[in-house]
Amino acid sequence: MALTREQMAQRVARELQDGFYVNLGIGIPTLVANYVPEGMQVMLQSENGLLGMGAFPTEDEVDADMINAGKQTVTAIKGAAIFDSSQSFAMIRGGHVDLTVLGAFEVDVRGNIASWMIPGKLVKGMGGAMDLVAGADNIIVTMTHASKDGESKLLEHCSLPLTGCGCIRKVLTDLAYLVIENNAFILRERAPGVSVEEIVAKTAGKLIVPEHVPEMSF
Repeated sequence: MALTREQMAQRVARELQDGFYVNLGIGIPTLVANYVPEGMQVMLQSENGLLGMGAFPTEDEVDADMINAGKQTVTAIKGAAIFDSSQSFAMIRGGHVDLTVLGAFEVDVRGNIASWMIPGKLVKGMGGAMDLVAGADNIIVTMTHASKDGESKLLEHCSLPLTGCGCIRKVLTDLAYLVIENNAFILRERAPGVSVEEIVAKTAGKLIVPEHVPEMSF
């Protein structure tokens, strides 16, 4: 059974480490804020100028002026700082973000990512993604393994305009967790109840399958 958006966020949250500065992209990545392990000190950074995002607000906590880069209302943890976007991008471009979590349309075996444009369709745009993939060494892409039409998003070569080249090493889909090494996807974990055969069938790029692929636990 494919992972829900919440389960994908939970799995990504396991990659967090105490003291990390983390940027969460629009979509599934924003949900990671709800699953920071208790007792762990993590500073979530938003390119619109907030360092120290908390979980999404309850109804009585909503402040329309406190938003993330996706214009969703958020909370701020103790010690948070608010500043202009130029300072935020200076952090990103200067390599001061320990982990970046991004969505994508496509990723290929060379670590290329396409996340900002589908010709002929209205998409929100690139936002800070190009700066994030250029300024971060530790990036996790979260996305569905295949499109609604069943077309694989894990490709030999990206077909859409690229956001960054050779910058992606980790991909979490609704079916699997994979790493990219030596121009291939390597299957590390599979979603509960999802077979290796299904993952193979829905991966268009070169895929290496180890002898044992554990199921994720939740």
